[in-house]
Amino acid sequence: MKNIILASTSTLFGGEYLAYLKEEIIRLFRGVDEIIFVPFARPGGISHEEYTAIASNYFAQIKIKVTGLHTFEDKAKAIKEAKGFFTGGGNTFLLVKQLHELGLMSLLAETVQNGTPYLGSSAGSNIGGLNMQTTNDMPIVYPPSFATMGLVPFNLNPHYLDPNPDLKHNGETRETRIKEFHTQNIIPVVGLREGNWIRVSGDQITTEGSEQTRIFEAGKAPYEIPAGSPLSF
Repeated sequence: MKNIILASTSTLFGGEYLAYLKEEIIRLFRGVDEIIFVPFARPGGISHEEYTAIASNYFAQIKIKVTGLHTFEDKAKAIKEAKGFFTGGGNTFLLVKQLHELGLMSLLAETVQNGTPYLGSSAGSNIGGLNMQTTNDMPIVYPPSFATMGLVPFNLNPHYLDPNPDLKHNGETRETRIKEFHTQNIIPVVGLREGNWIRVSGDQITTEGSEQTRIFEAGKAPYEIPAGSPLSF
């Protein structure tokens, strides 16, 4: 049975790392004492070791040991034998490139589909969708494929921002960019505002968090759904 959280962010503004998700994380990893952390997105260019240490320090508080995937010589074996996963945020292009080049994207997807608990935040949530083409990140590298794990039957846009008329910004809004995506694609897109996440439990997919979630479907006007709403397209 699938057991997944795909969160918009790891840290709310002014908050501590993963603090707003603590109770959800405890439920997600109930009975699990060790997980693998996927550090390949490297936010701000930090090293795999530095990023893993951040995750490890947090999970130590809830008595879960964290080991970085980069440390395993046989990464495929490590994924197959893992008790749980956390993929952190950063640059989605870099994360997807690394997983594809290591031949791990499909294997990770299969393992999670078979019930191993998975937590993603930001880039780690982007790879839960059908592809990474609705990320906000700069294409700093060129992945061999935009295809991701397909844990949910839609794409995500973590850190979704509403237009702010007080900002002197003439560039595209998030909504504009997603509409551009839908001129070429029919995949639904879920705009995750900060403080929101997708919860997958078996075949049930729901929106959760402190804010409403904005939904985009090709050929339809965007609409809002409250926390606890089922997602089915």
